[in-house]
Amino acid sequence: MRSAYAHDALLEPEPTLDHRAPGGAVTLALCGSIDHPPPCPLAPHHTTVEVEGSRLRVRVLFAVETADEPRVRALVEGALASGVWTYPDGVVSTWTVVSSGPDAVADDERVHADRLVDS
Repeated sequence: MRSAYAHDALLEPEPTLDHRAPGGAVTLALCGSIDHPPPCPLAPHHTTVEVEGSRLRVRVLFAVETADEPRVRALVEGALASGVWTYPDGVVSTWTVVSSGPDAVADDERVHADRLVDS
């Protein structure tokens, strides 16, 4: 049975960063492609990016079997730690990780998290 998890990161973006870039990096790490038919092959997930002053708050909700949680979290960490995303058209976005790690699924994320578990 799958459970929902959250990963929270704070990024320092370079000026040219497209705010979608961290989500693209996470999706590529988890799915192997940014464009694939549902469901996600390893872990159904959703990434949100919000501006906090000059930084970006990135939250990744994902659903996996408990035994797969460390592997998925390591892939998310690696994607964010890479600090770079190159779009198919060659445009590059870069960032620096300020903080990154596990977090509890927030109350206002619970409905979405449950949909990921059921997908």
